[in-house]
Amino acid sequence: MTLLRDEDLAAAFDHASRSYDALVAANPGYHAHLRRSVRRLGLPGHGQGLRLLDLGCGTGASTAALRSALPAADITAVDASAGMLERAAAKPWADGVTFVHAPAERLAEAGVTGPFDAVFAAYLLRNVDDPDAVLAGVRELLAPGGRLGVHEYTLSGRAVDRAVWTLVCRGVVQPAGAVLGDGALYRHLWRSVVDFDTAGRFADRLRTAGFDHVRTLPLPGWQTGITHTFVARRPKDTR
Repeated sequence: MTLLRDEDLAAAFDHASRSYDALVAANPGYHAHLRRSVRRLGLPGHGQGLRLLDLGCGTGASTAALRSALPAADITAVDASAGMLERAAAKPWADGVTFVHAPAERLAEAGVTGPFDAVFAAYLLRNVDDPDAVLAGVRELLAPGGRLGVHEYTLSGRAVDRAVWTLVCRGVVQPAGAVLGDGALYRHLWRSVVDFDTAGRFADRLRTAGFDHVRTLPLPGWQTGITHTFVARRPKDTR
């Protein structure tokens, strides 16, 4: 199958938004893993005085993870899917959370400007046409010394991890998606992961994009070797 991109992918997420929360709730550890990845950013205190960008917020699961760990931070949450964003914005949020409809490649056009103290991107970068361009844009949005957290399906490179991913997708996720009328999106999900970087390759991509202090951290449970947290920093000396 051909991977979904740009408007086609946004439209597929629009359609899937009505059932998306129910599907991810059935994934053991989904929300706990997001919270773990946020904590791995190592941001101080409760986020007081910090400005955060949640890039690719979907229906708000990553936003909720940021809010849980850093309740005093100011959060700008962005997504390219109007349907997903509508679901996210309709949830109860305390002050300090703003939702913006924009693709990751055109943030400035939507009024999203830095500097941010941290950017968090969950399940985003394998879905964009040019991840290097998006990472370059993120780097420019970060304050010097600002932190990047990426929570992403990135296979370890071991055959067993690819096999587990394929088994879960073809045995559980894709049949459920087909029943809901979202078969194309969940076929895209499987392929977007197997075609994307391994964890080691993605860490190298971050370094090439100009980030330092890059760390690759596995997540527990069945997703070990399948999903990783990447933590990196924009260098303080940006001359």
